[in-house]
Amino acid sequence: MSIVNITDIKVLDNPALFTTEFSFEITFECITELNEDLEWKVIYVGSPESEEYDQVLDSIMVGPVPVGINKFLFQVPPADHTKIPPHDILGVTVVIITCSFRNQEFVRVGYYVNNEYRDEEMRENPPEELLLDKLYKNILADKPRVTRVPIRCEFFPPSSQSTGFGNPGSSFSVEPMSS
Repeated sequence: MSIVNITDIKVLDNPALFTTEFSFEITFECITELNEDLEWKVIYVGSPESEEYDQVLDSIMVGPVPVGINKFLFQVPPADHTKIPPHDILGVTVVIITCSFRNQEFVRVGYYVNNEYRDEEMRENPPEELLLDKLYKNILADKPRVTRVPIRCEFFPPSSQSTGFGNPGSSFSVEPMSS
């Protein structure tokens, strides 16, 4: 049984200039009160060849989390282009939203991002020097890739009587998001 279910992530301000912050409106349901925080992160994949270029753009702690539907706006700075190999700035990459509980990641929602110039001539013949004021990012918002990982956690003492949600070692996972 899932304790936290992401029900929707809206990608706001899309497409946008590469230098514009990322904005996500995240909605999730919690079926039992969490007195501890959920940690949310946004990661920008700088290169498909090495994780060393991945950038954690921001992380926030959300909690305590009440039972029911919860929503928040997560705005993070853009990727630092100076930390991305020059040949990986243009083209397709990925931005990932993760959520963890007690330092255990239980969900990853990934979106493909296409970084390109809007001008057709510049797309076909990119300038040698990067023109950030003309570079746009376009997030493929309607096709998220969701990875769920069950984690172990103790929500109630062993003597607790409940309807299954409070059993020691309850699994923490996420159901598919609605489109």
